[in-house]
This record gives sequence, C-alpha cells and structure tokens, in this order.
Amino acid sequence: MERKTELIPLPFRQGQGGGTIREDFPILEKKIYKKYPLVYLDNGATTQKPRSVVDAMTYEYYNENANVHRGVHFLSQQATELHEASRETVRRFLNARSSREIVFTRGTTESINLVASCYGEEFMKEGDEVILSEMEHHSNIVSWQLLQARKGIRLRVIPITDEGELRLDEYEKLFSERTRIVSVTHVSNVLGTVNPMKEIIRIAHEHQVPVLVDGAQSTPHFAVDVQELDCDFFAFSGHKIYGPTGIGVLYGKETWLDRIPPYMGGGEMIQNVSFEKTTFNELPYKFEAGTPDYVATTGLAKALDYVTSIGMNTIEAYEQELTQYAIRRLNGIEGMHIFGPKENHDAVISFLVRQPGVDSSEGDFQHFIHHLDMGTLLDRLGIAVRTGHHCAEPLMRRLKVEGTVRVSLALYNTREEVDALVSAIERVRQMF
Repeated sequence: MERKTELIPLPFRQGQGGGTIREDFPILEKKIYKKYPLVYLDNGATTQKPRSVVDAMTYEYYNENANVHRGVHFLSQQATELHEASRETVRRFLNARSSREIVFTRGTTESINLVASCYGEEFMKEGDEVILSEMEHHSNIVSWQLLQARKGIRLRVIPITDEGELRLDEYEKLFSERTRIVSVTHVSNVLGTVNPMKEIIRIAHEHQVPVLVDGAQSTPHFAVDVQELDCDFFAFSGHKIYGPTGIGVLYGKETWLDRIPPYMGGGEMIQNVSFEKTTFNELPYKFEAGTPDYVATTGLAKALDYVTSIGMNTIEAYEQELTQYAIRRLNGIEGMHIFGPKENHDAVISFLVRQPGVDSSEGDFQHFIHHLDMGTLLDRLGIAVRTGHHCAEPLMRRLKVEGTVRVSLALYNTREEVDALVSAIERVRQMF
C-alpha cells in the first residue's frame, strides 16, 4: 500500500499556530445531502475561498468602504490606497515591470475580449490572421470570431496530437505576412496539457508577432513570471486562485497598452471630456471605466498573499504528486480512459469509463457511461466533479466525444479524497 501524503502545513496562520490548510476552508466540512462528506474536485471551474479572503472583504465593507480615486475624504483615500496596494500585489505575483501593466477586469474572459477588441481594432484589418489552438476555451475562440464578423479576419488553428499536445511543427507553418497575434492557453482546462509557452512565444517573436496567454488554469498551480515568459499579454481570473468571483487581471506590456485604444468609455478612464473631444487617462486607468470592484481587488490580493505564503513551488510539487497518484488510481479502474498527455500533465484529469461487459475499439466511446450520468451519480455520493464539453466544443470534436468527466485538483485536496473518488466511480460503474 502506498504511503499517504500529508497535507502541506501552512507556514504561518495569522493569530493562530499550527493547523492544516483545510481548516482555512470551512466549506470543506460540509455534508452533502446531510450524509456524505464533501469531496470537492471542481477547482478548475472555481476554487473555494480561505477565511483570510472572506474576512478581508467583510472588514473593508464594514470599515473602509468608499468609492476609489478622486475622493478627497478620508474613507475614499483609504479605499484607494487598498485598491492600488492590491494592484501592486498582482504586479509582484506576476513579476511585471510596473503596476501600469496591471489592468483589473472581471476575469479571464473579459481580459481576452479586451485584447481581441482593442488590439484587433487598432492593428488588424480584413484578411489579417490570429493563431489559436485546437484546445482553446470558448473565451479564446468566440472573442476572435466576433472580431472576424466585424473586420473579416481569419482564424488559424494549431492542431494537437492524439496524446493532446500542440503540434509545434505545424504551428510554425501557420505564420504568414498577415499574422498579427497569437492567442493560446497556458494549460488546457480539459486535457491538463501544459503548453511550452516560452517556445511558443519565442517562435512568434521571431516573426515579430505578439502573444496573448490565457493563464486561467496555470496561475493557481505554478509560478508565472511574465518577464521570463516574455509574453505580451497575460490573463487570469481571481476565482480560480482562491479569490472572489467577478475580478480578474490583464497584464500587458506597457508598450502595447500605450498603443491600443480603450475598451469602454465612462468615468475613471478619461483625462478631459468635452463634446468636441475626449482625452484618455494614463495607464492602467484608461482600460478601467466606471467604479471598479475595489473590495474584490482586496480579496484577490489576499488570495495571492495566501498562495504566496505557502509558496507556489510547494503548491506545484504537492499538486503534481497528487495528480500522478490520481492518474495511477484511476487507471486501475477497468474500462477507464483518461484524455491528455501522460507527461507534462497539470492538475486536471478528464475521463470516461466504459460500461462493464462491453468491448470497444480504441477511440470508440459509444459504449461508455455518459458523462452526465457519471457526474450525477458521483454527486449523490458527495463527489463534486464537472461534466460536459467544458467550454471547449472544438476540442471535444477532435476527441470524438460529446463531453467528459473532469476532476480538477487544488492544494487542499488529499489522497484520501482521490481514494473516495475511485471507490465512488467503481460503485457507479457497477450500476451499469
């Protein structure tokens, strides 16, 4: 029998000593249907929130709430200082050169749409091309299709191998004199594939083409250094890294953000307004029209402080070990098919399970238990997973399936929970 992995001990807990990470997440004590302990394995959709995040947001609402920027009174200045301190926390977390390069958005989706709209309007015309990949989330497809409908641009798609990795040889062939930008996910939200982003960026830059990185599934799991990557744009969401919903980040190199027009008009993003002409505010404010969710930015900063206090390298090592353990245990289930690469696999596992007593050829998923049936029955046993196409329908067509069951792990998950998942799948399988 394999040794049980201990939970990572949190180095320090303000006002307390010792304890485990799971104690910071009260929801993990919940009983599902008043019977089964919650096994939360849907972290790729959203993570749970530690007490420090919720407490900080509650405190601000009760003690420091006022609209930020331009207010001369004490509370407004206090709220502004907190908001801008949060921006600096994000800058440090990504290792951006300047806080001017950190734009607050509502999440990865808005960040990608901002780039597609603003960069596309300024630098792309009919016949110009954007390179995407076959494993993209809909956010990184539909936003460019909207630009395609407006301006007649073309989408070029990097194919993937049967193992779920990008075909870099084919990627290089996609560049032409009409290529204007590359927009690719850092980690697939279905396959768990960690794409070789530095190589992708290097190749693009050799063609003088900027790169937008969808970092929604990478930032929670390993350290990201935008200067080391040398990406031109990078997007991520707060709620996927233990922060609140409705807040996200777009990092952009200052040279690019200076050159592209604002996304929306309104308050804060202006310098001067007349009926004849408007001049725009300095970075990053020209992209932040209206009252920001300044309490959520505090929550995001607290979430980044939380993972930083543990250490992103520590989180990565633990989750990698847990992921490999989960893959080994799942592969022990008869009829199990796991999608994605065997190596270079992040904390996302998508699978289907063949019905007992039915043979099928490789790649034929007709006689596999439907993903919705599996997810529904796992839920009745207290196991929370995600089912469906995971906002990646083109990838589903490439895999020749309607959808999959997806397990996504986080720093508070344990081997015992993986064992509970395996037992529950075995139980569901016997029902068929």
